[in-house]
Amino acid sequence: MTPEAYVLVLYYSRHGATAEMARQVARGVEMGGMAARLRTVPAVSAECAAVAPAVPEQGAVYATLDDLRDCAALALGSPTRYGNMAAAMKYFLDGTNSLWLTGALVDKPAGVFTSTASLHGGQESTLLSMALPLLHHGMLITGLPYSESALLETRGGGTPYGPSHFAGADGKRALDEQETALCRALGKRLATLAGRLQKK
Repeated sequence: MTPEAYVLVLYYSRHGATAEMARQVARGVEMGGMAARLRTVPAVSAECAAVAPAVPEQGAVYATLDDLRDCAALALGSPTRYGNMAAAMKYFLDGTNSLWLTGALVDKPAGVFTSTASLHGGQESTLLSMALPLLHHGMLITGLPYSESALLETRGGGTPYGPSHFAGADGKRALDEQETALCRALGKRLATLAGRLQKK
């Protein structure tokens, strides 16, 4: 494993819950012995000439295609929008054609995570929708095995497809112990798998 190897934790967050999940995934990555690179994507707008600032006012900086191309593994996070990923994340992924053409992401591990306002607000369908473009890129999708005891104990979010979080109708419910554990487990798993693949 080279010193510059990192897991890209790429997310979009509107109210902060998905951003907190991303931070916990990043902690898990570091627990797994690899650097984590936190990046976000700008919101999309109906205004034709809308321009986001080059650097966000708060949180992680915006991702570039280079961040994605050079990562050893990817953790992708988005809040749920009607059972699907947010438009901002979809817009970013729709712009990765150059990476698809060169096979830049083939055989790299990837996992997904999401946050919803309700327990049955489309967590699993969102996670599956986020995995689809990663499969097209040839990435190796990893979820969470049931050896993670938090999957069996959770009363909030958490699925075998990836970590999830129940943020509540006002978006203010904090990650609970199980949700936090599952975020960290995904990060650690991605780092471990990426490290094993790089040694081959």
